[in-house]
Amino acid sequence: MSAMIRKLLLVLLVAAVATPLAGCGRKTSNIPPPDSKYPRNYPTR
Repeated sequence: MSAMIRKLLLVLLVAAVATPLAGCGRKTSNIPPPDSKYPRNYPTR
């Protein structure tokens, strides 16, 4: 293979591996919604 094709394949491979990582992580704050009953003591009986 030529060097240009190898570089292109490397860039595509890096992009394919890095793309799913972009969806990881929480984008909002950890504050529960106002109508949430969290945290609560278990058992709730």
